[in-house]
Amino acid sequence: MATKDYSKLLEQFIFEVLKTGASDLHVTAARNPTIRIAGELIKMRTAEVLTPDDTKGILYTMLSPEKREQFEKSNEIDFSFMFEDKARFRVNGFYQRGYVGIAMRLIPVNIRTLDELALPPVIAEFAHKQQGFFIVVGPTGHGKSTTLAAIVDLINHERTEHIITIEDPIEYIFTPDQSIVDQREVSLDTHSFNTALRSMFRQNVDVAMIGEMRDHETISAAVTAAETGHLIFSSLHTNNAAQTIDRIIDSFPPAQQNQIRSQLSNTLLGVFSQRLLPRISGGLIPAYELLISTTAVRNLIRENKIHELDLVIETGSESGMISMDQTLIDLVRKGEITIDVARSYSLNPRMLEEKI
Repeated sequence: MATKDYSKLLEQFIFEVLKTGASDLHVTAARNPTIRIAGELIKMRTAEVLTPDDTKGILYTMLSPEKREQFEKSNEIDFSFMFEDKARFRVNGFYQRGYVGIAMRLIPVNIRTLDELALPPVIAEFAHKQQGFFIVVGPTGHGKSTTLAAIVDLINHERTEHIITIEDPIEYIFTPDQSIVDQREVSLDTHSFNTALRSMFRQNVDVAMIGEMRDHETISAAVTAAETGHLIFSSLHTNNAAQTIDRIIDSFPPAQQNQIRSQLSNTLLGVFSQRLLPRISGGLIPAYELLISTTAVRNLIRENKIHELDLVIETGSESGMISMDQTLIDLVRKGEITIDVARSYSLNPRMLEEKI
């Protein structure tokens, strides 16, 4: 029996992703390859159901011998994959029920601006800060990396700074303009986020973007960097600003929580939470919440009154703050999303319906 050309099979799937405008490709044994378009999973009916040999063969065509060895040791792997000069993907390979599975996220070649992403203009203000800590949060697949890339690229085009990104894996590729941009990939260019952050102090860095904060050592190093005159951007898998602050503080041992609370109150610039919602006209549109670190916000963090932050956001529009529910209401009134979609993402559906 002839051996399949898994490179050609992968190429077929990628061209389908590009042709349909899909954001993701899922490759799983005993299923058709599946793509995600505007948030909806759709089977590729033109491709046959994949075997375990198919899924493993497709993954291994993307891996170097060293990466294959790493995958075989840990049973999962994160990496980036460039398909010719046409498309770049963030890839996760893993085992499920003993068979290889693959999740691939398309990373656009061009970094879109905040305006093109339909994000609020106030976000640009954080790109003009000299120091501090700004966090973009939300579930996986809702545009955190894209938003961070837009902010960092704005700095790249407008300011003369030394920017460093620490990612696992590297996603968007920046073309240095006014700034120097160095991009470091965990496991390839550095051992860990924490190691790279600590090395940053010897690299004359002005701005750092940390792809994801996964432990309290990384968070501690990021906060310390912001405290010592750096502008730090990062992301977390949390749902809103209050939960983000709680998650950061709770990641530390009890004896260290007062210290991190004090550091965070002094360094935090803001927390931006976003979701990508299905648009009535097709595609996706962002809904968001923005917490800006005012004197009142800093005091609440320092005094451990995190539960009061939601009210501060609701009443803080004069300071530039934006609540998720107000964003949802505006999107419904503009005819961008349905009431049902707004209700499903609202923190207070009853109040939302009363205001629409």
